[in-house]
Amino acid sequence: MKVLTVATRGGDLAIAQTRIVTDALKKIYPDIQTKVRKITTRGDRNRRTALWNLRTSGFFTSKVEDALLTEEADFAVHSFKDLPTHQSEGLTIAAVCDRQFPEDCLVTKDTITSIGRLPESAKIGTSSLRRVAQIKRLRADLQPVSIRGNVTTRLKHLEAGSFDAIILARAGIERLGSGNKISFCFDPTEFIPAPAQGALAIQTRTDDVETNELVSVIDEERVRITTFAERQVLVTMQCGCHAPVGAFAKIVGGDIEIHAFISNVDGRVFIRRQITGPAEKACTLAEKIANDLLAFGGKEILASLKE
Repeated sequence: MKVLTVATRGGDLAIAQTRIVTDALKKIYPDIQTKVRKITTRGDRNRRTALWNLRTSGFFTSKVEDALLTEEADFAVHSFKDLPTHQSEGLTIAAVCDRQFPEDCLVTKDTITSIGRLPESAKIGTSSLRRVAQIKRLRADLQPVSIRGNVTTRLKHLEAGSFDAIILARAGIERLGSGNKISFCFDPTEFIPAPAQGALAIQTRTDDVETNELVSVIDEERVRITTFAERQVLVTMQCGCHAPVGAFAKIVGGDIEIHAFISNVDGRVFIRRQITGPAEKACTLAEKIANDLLAFGGKEILASLKE
């Protein structure tokens, strides 16, 4: 009987996501046993700094990766959107899977059906400049306010009246069994999510051939193609995951359709593009759309964020 150690963050959502992966593996390999190694990351320790003020990458992932590199774990489960676009040396993404809900959703105490139903100057809890820019573009009066903590903590802040609404990734709230709290979901082609949002990434050591082969069986090709295309937008633009940039891709027939945007924080300078082409050229198409965004004002926006 083979026993594999899986590294993950220790929060409820991270554990739920790890269970999704281990259950999928056990369906294929009934004799495999797994044990979980919970890791406390810098992001788990520092819950005061607004995520948009961070200047380093790997805030939620580097300590988990360290457990892999020191062979304290055989594989790791990440929210793919949290992984830096630059792959750590010696590590690889052996599988990408379970992207059922790529979109963002709005949660309010009293259910509403659209953002237009929010009261004037409503406080919106979010940890993302990408969301801030799109909120302000939809309604300039709304007041985005930094919120930190896991999904459960954020929902408690909402119930306590600290915010009129909060925006979350739908995948997270659904995986925790709280989908009934969602007021409405945004169309990901209109309110564009973070690259790879909703997908799980299973990371392994590059030289661990046996584990790579075991894990690769749960890789979902369509999810890998779309998420890698979305992340290629960030790679080409050379911007971090906290920049006001979004990308969403979907496969339609044999084609891939990519939506992407970059904006200044108040949403007044908002540049978005869409491109469609053969799915086998996904990364080339992603590079093209990213370069287009840069050429039509994206470079200036990114420069202003560094000031």
